[in-house]
Amino acid sequence: MSHTATHEDHSAEVRKEVTKVTIILSVLTVIELALGFYMMGIEAAGTRLLIKGTIVILMLAKAFYIVAYFMHLKHEVKNLIMTVCVPLCIFFWFITAFLIDGNSFRNLRNTYDPHFKEQSTIKVEKKEVEHKEAKEEKVEKKEGLQLDAPRTAD
Repeated sequence: MSHTATHEDHSAEVRKEVTKVTIILSVLTVIELALGFYMMGIEAAGTRLLIKGTIVILMLAKAFYIVAYFMHLKHEVKNLIMTVCVPLCIFFWFITAFLIDGNSFRNLRNTYDPHFKEQSTIKVEKKEVEHKEAKEEKVEKKEGLQLDAPRTAD
């Protein structure tokens, strides 16, 4: 009987833990959604950025709970946890570095080469007019060649 009692106690603990994690994840999701909908009506850039940062922090907290409980890393040895977390941190660092580099390129590409910047401000006329004039000239040249060509007797 003691074996059955300990099994039921363990099962009850597991249920409580799963229920607790599910409630925490649900609450975090509802808060994220509320902040997202609230942010849609705000015009101030600083406030929007603050709300976005808060949402990112809440998302990281959810990711922690998902990895810890549903991937069963909460009760594992520290070395195993480090084999998952360290590459994950490096992955986040790479993504951040690539986004920063891409943003830098986007901001600098028009200011780096003054000639390119000057050329990008020149307005270009529509090319359709040029095409029509070129076609008319070709037709005139063909007609002129046909008129100038000697006729052969059949």
